[in-house]
Amino acid sequence: MYRSPKQVTGSAARVASLRKQSSHKFSHGHALVLSGPAGQTGAARLAARGALRIGAGVVTVASPKSAMLENALHLTAIMVKDTDGPQALKRLLEDERINTLCLGPALGLDTRAAKLVAVALEANRKTVLDADALTLLSQDAGLFAKLHAGCVLTPHAGEFKRLFPDIAAKLDTPASTGPAYCKVDATREAAKRTGCTVLFKGPDTMIASPNGQASVNASLYARSAPWLATAGSGDVLAGFITGLLARGFTPHNAAETGAYLHTECALSFGAGLIAEDIPEELPKVFKALGL
Repeated sequence: MYRSPKQVTGSAARVASLRKQSSHKFSHGHALVLSGPAGQTGAARLAARGALRIGAGVVTVASPKSAMLENALHLTAIMVKDTDGPQALKRLLEDERINTLCLGPALGLDTRAAKLVAVALEANRKTVLDADALTLLSQDAGLFAKLHAGCVLTPHAGEFKRLFPDIAAKLDTPASTGPAYCKVDATREAAKRTGCTVLFKGPDTMIASPNGQASVNASLYARSAPWLATAGSGDVLAGFITGLLARGFTPHNAAETGAYLHTECALSFGAGLIAEDIPEELPKVFKALGL
């Protein structure tokens, strides 16, 4: 099923419909973002800021001890919890109010990071997997097997090729007969294989779910947003999707709405955009959408 940008705009309105006068912060969800070690913390903070701005009621950065001070010095409304390894993460996840996880932005590719991803997936919470988490999945069939229906994968082309080399090969093969195998087909096949939602990034971002539902967020022509080609932009997108999942969106709706709003923020801000600007542009975008 293809959904036009106009239809996706309607899904953005669900952000407002989820807020009720009698609600409180925990009824808007508690998102947990895993941080990398000292010197590799900025990506997690970008994702956390995105989740908070888009409406998650509470956001926590799970930080190794080595990075606690680094993270705390940069965060105010976002909480920081000492999470120095898999056992600490298990204890933190005993809090059932934490309903959504974000794994990957600068998390690292070492054994510690792989164990954290394993614990997070075993918790069976709604989960966004980006960046380093995707590379870890591509290297470890055991981790890959832990994916579940509450997950959203957000690969760019290189990460998609590492995760699904055979699917990427079909996509890269020139068509000699029709119909040609296209990016929508590839994303649908990846979603069916993993059993979760896949957002395949690019100017033509494709979102697909295991049931065959597919959406396209085209940042082309009038919606061209070349300023999104900046370091940290994808981390913010992961945060947007995480925040929407925390608010109660389905994985597919969170992915398509997050992608749409990501582009709208870039269009609203214009040239000179850096990743830190994207979450701060959301209030203006929401106002323009009548939210």
